Amino acid sequence: MFHHNTKLCRLASNVAANVRRLSGQQPKTAILMLNMGGPQNTDQVHDYLLRIMTDRDMIQLPVQSRLGPWIAQRRTPEVQKKYKEIGGGSPILKWTELQGQLMCERLDKISPETAPHKHYVGFRYVNPLTENTLAEIEKDKPERVVLFSQYPQYSCATSGSSFNSIFTHYKKNNTPSNIKWSIIDRWGTHPLLVKTFAQRIRDELAKFDETKRNDVVILFTAHSLPLKAVNRGDAYPSEIGASVHMVMQELGQTNPYSLAWQSKVGPLPWLAPATDDAIKGYVKQGQKNFILVPIAFVNEHIETLHELDIEYCDELAKEVGVEEIRRAAAPNDHPLFINALSDIVADHLKSQQSVNPKFLMRCPMCTNPKCRESKKWYQQLCSQ
Repeated sequence: MFHHNTKLCRLASNVAANVRRLSGQQPKTAILMLNMGGPQNTDQVHDYLLRIMTDRDMIQLPVQSRLGPWIAQRRTPEVQKKYKEIGGGSPILKWTELQGQLMCERLDKISPETAPHKHYVGFRYVNPLTENTLAEIEKDKPERVVLFSQYPQYSCATSGSSFNSIFTHYKKNNTPSNIKWSIIDRWGTHPLLVKTFAQRIRDELAKFDETKRNDVVILFTAHSLPLKAVNRGDAYPSEIGASVHMVMQELGQTNPYSLAWQSKVGPLPWLAPATDDAIKGYVKQGQKNFILVPIAFVNEHIETLHELDIEYCDELAKEVGVEEIRRAAAPNDHPLFINALSDIVADHLKSQQSVNPKFLMRCPMCTNPKCRESKKWYQQLCSQ
């Protein structure tokens, strides 16, 4: 009977949470999920590339105001073709909306004192753009806003660019005074995120024949970064390394593993080895079985669905004579991952710290005045 009542209570609270969400009840806590985003259809590709190529936080080009638009124009047809090959657009918005919805449903249960919670999506280069979402949040008048980076590992080019865009927006607009702001800027070693990646890898390992399972190379892959940014002191490579280390620890160091870097753009030197070169190198050394693990991405998008699945697991694997190659799915809506998101936010809401001191530091060799102003502004914003 008790068990039955518990189930009924749970059902009632689920219904209540859904009714509240549907009735548009004012959220107490707004959670803004920040990410780069991806075009939902091929018509959005040009504007998406244009925003990337003219964002100096993401990429620094000589005469950027002229060269950026030219590169965007030139690359549009080739990138549109790739999106067509993965179904016509990026699924990143679909996954982020689902993750946000499931996260808030769980937060309403585990943190009732900060409920109702509502998620918002703020993309950097495509709709819903962060600045438009901020206007939407202000209309909803929450008591508290959590700026939650969806890049688990911090880089000035990705997380930094998203946070800078919020600073830029409020330089031109009044910052609402009656909202408490706080920041979740990095979470690449959270135990439940680590468990999610480990489980995704186990799921793929189980598909290999037992005779070769222990010899499968687990090849972690993350978006590369220009060496200029690395030498400036960007934290990204060390944070990626920490995630890899924790995942292998969780797996009990069962397999040989390595870390490589993907998606380099342009002629300047970037972090190496490139993922495709690493596959070729290992095949030459006699390794023939692989699992690719996108360790920096929490959703499927063009870099997993096209670059990893089509260009490497299919085309390159055939070309170099790989025996078997699989790819671990991104966290997406894995229950462990939804628990990770909601636990990260719940712990953050309970803690007395509104901003991580590491976030307020600049890279040791930083020369970006915008970065200096932005960090000062965030320090003030989060101390109110």
